[in-house]
Amino acid sequence: MSTPFGIIGCGRMAQALVVPLIERELLLPENIFAVVGSEASVQKSLEKLPKGIKIVSRNDSSSKLVWDASIQLLAVKPQQLNEVAQKANDALNQQSENQSLLISLLAGVNLKRLQEAFPYHKCVRAVPNTPALIAAGLTGISWGEGISSDQKNYVKELFSPISDVFELEESQLDSFLALTSSGPAYVALIIEALSDGAVAAGLSRHLANSLAQKMLQGSALLLEKKGLHPGELKDMVASPGGTTITALRHLEKAGVRSALIEAVIAAAERSREMI
Repeated sequence: MSTPFGIIGCGRMAQALVVPLIERELLLPENIFAVVGSEASVQKSLEKLPKGIKIVSRNDSSSKLVWDASIQLLAVKPQQLNEVAQKANDALNQQSENQSLLISLLAGVNLKRLQEAFPYHKCVRAVPNTPALIAAGLTGISWGEGISSDQKNYVKELFSPISDVFELEESQLDSFLALTSSGPAYVALIIEALSDGAVAAGLSRHLANSLAQKMLQGSALLLEKKGLHPGELKDMVASPGGTTITALRHLEKAGVRSALIEAVIAAAERSREMI
């Protein structure tokens, strides 16, 4: 793609998105212009990204040129929204007849707020999750007003190298975020707890961590490949009077199932509160 591409904030997720696109020649380095927070961040980003990308700090006089790109990826912290929007609107100042496309990765910032902050843009809200860093992610996308079918295809093509892409109503994005974006933390906590249990039962820490991770990977693949409902897998493993049903009884008594349900609901509600 020869389309000029601007990046505002070049953290891990932005890098995870851009690098595979360059490797697949879907983006050309010389067409990418990025703005980061400081000179130190410029050097760090230059070390991690392919050669040819132009990267400057937000205090550089040329940083306003990022708004000349026809596509911009907004990947700053949500609390920086107003500052970035002011710079964008000062740079554009109603000069452009054709609205640029702004793809926002900002958690908790809805399309209405984005459109108010960036009136000279067409806005898209994207919610990727951390496994996108290893091209195993999930990304939810909601479209603002006036997005053409070509633009939608372009955005989906941007995220498809690193994730499965789901087009959702914006009202569903908070639930999507609560499950997929917060979910890796839930899984990490579960793996840590299972590993602790195995250590307490006599395994070494290294072996316990490795086994817990591999068990989770294998179980997820089994569910996917066989098309099983989670309850079916549970019943396959739990024999009458055996070790598994005894363990499951302890989990039910401790309220683990309810705690996980409430965790997802709480994360979704918190995401709505941040808007």
